[in-house]
Amino acid sequence: MKLVVQIPCYNEAATLADVIKDIPRKIVGVDCIEILVIDDGSRDESYNIAKECQVDHIIRHPVNNGLADAFRSGLDRCRELDADIVVNIDADNQYDAKEIPMLVQPILEQHCDVVVGNRDPSNLVHFSFAKRVMQKLGSRVVSILSKIDIPDATSGFRAYSKDALFKLTIETDFSHSLETLVQARWKGLRVVSLPIRARHTERASRLASSNREFVFKSIATLVRVVTFYRPLSFYWSLGAFMGLLGTAPMMRFLWFFFNGDGRGHIQSLVIGGTFVIIGTSCLLFGVLANQINSNRRLLEETNERLRRMDYQNR
Repeated sequence: MKLVVQIPCYNEAATLADVIKDIPRKIVGVDCIEILVIDDGSRDESYNIAKECQVDHIIRHPVNNGLADAFRSGLDRCRELDADIVVNIDADNQYDAKEIPMLVQPILEQHCDVVVGNRDPSNLVHFSFAKRVMQKLGSRVVSILSKIDIPDATSGFRAYSKDALFKLTIETDFSHSLETLVQARWKGLRVVSLPIRARHTERASRLASSNREFVFKSIATLVRVVTFYRPLSFYWSLGAFMGLLGTAPMMRFLWFFFNGDGRGHIQSLVIGGTFVIIGTSCLLFGVLANQINSNRRLLEETNERLRRMDYQNR
């Protein structure tokens, strides 16, 4: 049983060594533990610190491509390393690496495929009130969309089974945390959440320059993922909503028309007709998107088979 702990890293020279130092080298039920650092174009001494700490593997991106790309590179390397379990932990020392044995235990016992560390963000005193509210609301939305109860959807402290490694495909450019949860539900992966400790970090988030930008990017990611995996329900719901919006002004026009005053309310007919046309277009687009999604699922299943074949050949 091999465990690979991957650490996406961008300009984390101040904390990277502490994270690596706290990673346990022996866990009951695990035969081999290796550390993988993904240096995502750091401009400080992060790469040299990783070498000094004698981590087992280092991936170095020439430029900063973002967290999602670093996570994707890490998963690809973990598959090449024939990892049975992968733990992802941030390099800012927010999470306690000593809790890794607890995080991987449900996978070792074959109870689940993905374990998400729950920081209980609504009660973190070092989070601002606005951030606590956004974290709670965002996690609730993700839980509804993925049909999985996840109190901390943006947590970066997670464990993945080998089956999850074969099935997950990261396509977003923002953050992997939201996409993997929605994917897990629709690919039949079992997900659980476990309480963890979270430390206060001095530096600002690297994902977004402000809370507003983070919210907008998260919404865009969720819309993209939902249209990938639930296009029919998404576009048909949108089409039905637009159709209902168009019905009200059209009924208003008809009311005045049958009462002999239709000419003065022609704008209601135009507005209502426009919404109905948009709604109908959404319905038709939903059918087309669903057909495209069927082909996409076939490609992902083919990709999963190729990954498994490559693993068996090695």
